[in-house]
Amino acid sequence: MGKGRLEAFSDGVIAIIITIMVLELKVPHEADLAALRPLIPVLSSYVLSFVYVGIYWNNHHHLMHAVQQINGAVLWANLHLLFWLSVVPFVTTWMGENYLASMPVAVYGVVLLMAAVAFTILTRTLIAHHENSKLAMALGDDQKGKLSLALYAAAIPLAFVDPRIALAIYVAVAILWFLPDRRIERMAKE
Repeated sequence: MGKGRLEAFSDGVIAIIITIMVLELKVPHEADLAALRPLIPVLSSYVLSFVYVGIYWNNHHHLMHAVQQINGAVLWANLHLLFWLSVVPFVTTWMGENYLASMPVAVYGVVLLMAAVAFTILTRTLIAHHENSKLAMALGDDQKGKLSLALYAAAIPLAFVDPRIALAIYVAVAILWFLPDRRIERMAKE
């Protein structure tokens, strides 16, 4: 089956996720810059989550561009990814309102880990559906994906040691993925 509906649905869900996140931001009642100071943790959480959702949207776009068709397994794998992304607004707000509290930072990491697992499953499902594909060759053994999973897994317990360490790891993984996956971009040019 064609991939157009999956792409359109995914784009719509991701747009809603971003909209929900921004609606959680509360405007201060005062009109000076000092009124924004207490909102710095909330705004920081929002920016990090916006970047993450943007990274997933960007890489999802590249992934879908690299394939010609999908099947039922791909549809379910995609829904699995969208489920974990849909939880991002909740954990973003919880973490932002409880700045540097261990449990919200750890749960945020669990959601990031599960979204990464879901993206890996989606990728592997697409590769299985497109045997001997350029996508499989482009991704290879997916060192970047494996590293991300390991970093998330390490950050979760570290949130109970010092939440700042976990947050630094989440930022580092976002930086790692900020640019679209060049392996897929190279493959698309061939």
